[in-house]
Amino acid sequence: MKKKSVPGLFLAAALFAVSSTGLAASPKEALATFHDALTSGDKTKALSLLAPDIAIYESGYVERSRDEYAHHHLGGDMEFAKTSTRKVLKQTERIDGNTAVVWEETETTGTSKGKPLHVLGTGTAVLERKGDTWAIVHVHWSSRKAK
Repeated sequence: MKKKSVPGLFLAAALFAVSSTGLAASPKEALATFHDALTSGDKTKALSLLAPDIAIYESGYVERSRDEYAHHHLGGDMEFAKTSTRKVLKQTERIDGNTAVVWEETETTGTSKGKPLHVLGTGTAVLERKGDTWAIVHVHWSSRKAK
């Protein structure tokens, strides 16, 4: 059996570390990272996952860019995420080339404006591969009170 040298093992480990950090996150991971950024209040991270020309549909309203979302609902979404717990009940992902769609069914509990909250939600996110990462280009969220 051939014995490997310590420098050779070190070089192989270093190359593996560099290549593994450059791997693209999946669309599901990108979406989860966005929601984690909202919960932690990391505005910069949340916005970095959104395409500049994102379209966000929620409750019959439309925000037509990352800047519009940042100036209107991002702060409220981060505050809401901090006072609630979002659980993904079902999630499906479909990737076709540089485009992906993620469908989610969620359950959210917690408080909103000091009142107890329990809602079921659905969401559709469209993502586009940009190099080694996925950018969210469209989101459509809706929710209803749980029975």
